[in-house]
Amino acid sequence: MAGRGPAPKDAAKRRRRNATDPETVIVNDGELRGPELPEGVLPGDEEWHPMTVRWWHTWRISPMASTFLETDWAFLLDAALMHHTAWTKGKWEFLSEVRMRSAKFGATPEDRARLKLKVDDPSAGPQRSVQRPDNVSDINSRRARLTG
Repeated sequence: MAGRGPAPKDAAKRRRRNATDPETVIVNDGELRGPELPEGVLPGDEEWHPMTVRWWHTWRISPMASTFLETDWAFLLDAALMHHTAWTKGKWEFLSEVRMRSAKFGATPEDRARLKLKVDDPSAGPQRSVQRPDNVSDINSRRARLTG
């Protein structure tokens, strides 16, 4: 009698595939994109809060804005209304929703890593190595002194 259970599956089929998806590289060109905050949407001819204007402008010049569609801007406009309400009326609980909506577009380094977005800055040249101060000894010479 052979072993218990079903016959083993083909080894090629049961191997785990851990290939990672490639990152999407977007260029930080500093170009202003997307619409301005619309007028006439706030009640009583109210003006947009300065922090919301600043927040919106940050999104318009962000490298991720080059990938936004009209529906993305509409989704962010809803977030801008919540942002405005939080700042004008002190309803800080709205900011949790703003944070979640912003995360969908890659607001923080962690969000961009999750979305597999990499921001490339063409103005930055290749990074040069950091020079050590003269009073710091090389780790290999220290090891040699301690072991020899």
